[in-house]
Formats: sequence, structure tokens, C-alpha cells
Amino acid sequence: MENVSRELIERHHLPENFIETVNDYYLPLTKAIAGKARNLNRPLFVGINGAQGTGKSTLASFLCELLLHGFQLRSVEISIDDLYLSKAARNALAREVHPLLAVRGVPGTHNIDLGLCLLEQLASADNHSVTAIPRFDKAVDDCCLEDTWVQFQGRPDVIILEGWCVGARPQPVADLQEPINGLERARDGDGRWRRYVNDQLAGPYQNLFGLLDLLVMIRAPSFSCVYDWRLLQEEKLERSRRLDGLSTTAVMGPDQVREFIMYYERLTTWQLREMPSRTDALLEMDQNHNITAFLGDLIAE
Repeated sequence: MENVSRELIERHHLPENFIETVNDYYLPLTKAIAGKARNLNRPLFVGINGAQGTGKSTLASFLCELLLHGFQLRSVEISIDDLYLSKAARNALAREVHPLLAVRGVPGTHNIDLGLCLLEQLASADNHSVTAIPRFDKAVDDCCLEDTWVQFQGRPDVIILEGWCVGARPQPVADLQEPINGLERARDGDGRWRRYVNDQLAGPYQNLFGLLDLLVMIRAPSFSCVYDWRLLQEEKLERSRRLDGLSTTAVMGPDQVREFIMYYERLTTWQLREMPSRTDALLEMDQNHNITAFLGDLIAE
């Protein structure tokens, strides 16, 4: 497992001392998930929640590899970001419901029916089945063509769904009354956008999140960290696209990131307060982007 971990650290361009995070937190979590998965005759459905930049996709990637090489369990990783509606569909929502829905991110801008269909296909698959896993290109802000989707063969032992709002519950209606930031004050003064988002979260999204067997949360110390961490993500995206010879025109700069995260602020701060007490595993993160504690019933078992 040590060799697998170090290979993953290199692949993700992480510092060498990240092996401590793997050994102290990722491996115990992997072992706990493996124990749950082996007691089922169907795929174990695991959700990973965390604010932008907390390392959800990194954790999901490590879990898949560690489950395979350490426990001979096959996993498939799905990002809720890859379930975003197309740009055309979001523009239609912007015209019909509220202009802010043109921007991807909040509940109401994902194709939840696609997600439910995907889970059903994976759960009912046999050894010869091939399931196409959707992809979304953030650099062009649109869905990838279906012939570029990842093909997964067979039925997985573990399905991992990661995303910033995975497992979220709707806010109390009274909490929607006052704007939380400048975006809401300037562009959602009557609260129509945030009510629509909350209604979507209370409805279709619970159909998806209600299927989760386990919920893991990487908890940022505060929302104030999100700007720096999201900016770092955009810088990594720009470097990656330059290396691949792709356009970087849609990669966001500092001012764009500052406005963009305002779309996420309401639900992120709500989740930081509401979600930790009901997670199966809580990974606490500090201001320096390091995991410092592993709490929850899952690790206690």
C-alpha cells in the first residue's frame, strides 16, 4: 500500500509529506468503507462533501485506488460537478426562472435524473455491462460529448459521489429572508433565486442524497478559506490546460473567483453548521489546508 500511496501522491502533484495524511486519515477511512462494502450484496454508496478546494476529488481518487489494491474492491468515482446541466439548459432556466441560474453550481443546475439513472445502471450491472460516466468541462462551462465519457465495466463494489453540496439538506424557510452577501443583495433582492435553489434541494436532490449509505465530510475551518482554495484550483486548471495545449480563456481570475464563490456562500456556511453532527466520518481541516482530525461513528466501529 505504501507504493500505491506514493505513486498517487506523485500523480496528484502533492508534497511528499502528504503520506502522513494518507496513513493517518485516508487509510483508516478506506478500511472502514471496505468493512461496510463487504457486508452488502450491492454497491455501497458513499458521499463526500466539502467546500470548494478541500480536496474531495483527491480523497475520492485515493479511496478508489486504496480499496482496489488493499481490499480488492472495485470502485467508481462520480463528481456531482459532472452532472451539471448544459450551458443551453442553464440559459433556459435563466430566462424562465431567474437570471442567476445561468451560472453552474447551486442546486437546480444539475441533472439529477441523469445521476439517478447512472446509479441504477451501476447497481444493476453485471460483469459484461458497460456504464458511461458523464463528464463536464469547466473550462468551457459545458457538458462533454458523450463519446468522451469514461466507460466503467461491470458492477462496482463501492460508488463514490463527491461534491460541494453532496448530502446537503435544505435550509429552514426563515433563513432565506435576508441576503447573505453582495450578490444576493444586488441580484436576488426578492429572494426568488434562493427560494428556488432551496426548493430544488428539498425535492429532487433528496431523492439522490437519500440513497447514500455513508456520508463523509471534509470540513473547512470557515468560508473565508474558500476564496484562496478556489483560486488555487483555477491556477491548477490553467496550468493543466496549457500543458495539454488547450484554451484557458474560460479559466477564472481573482475577481471572477471572488464573485463566483458568492453563489456558494449560503449553502456552504449552512453545511458547515448543520452537517457535521450527522456525518458518518468528519475530516477536520485547518487554515493551512491540512487534515487534523478524524471524527465520527464510522471510525469508532
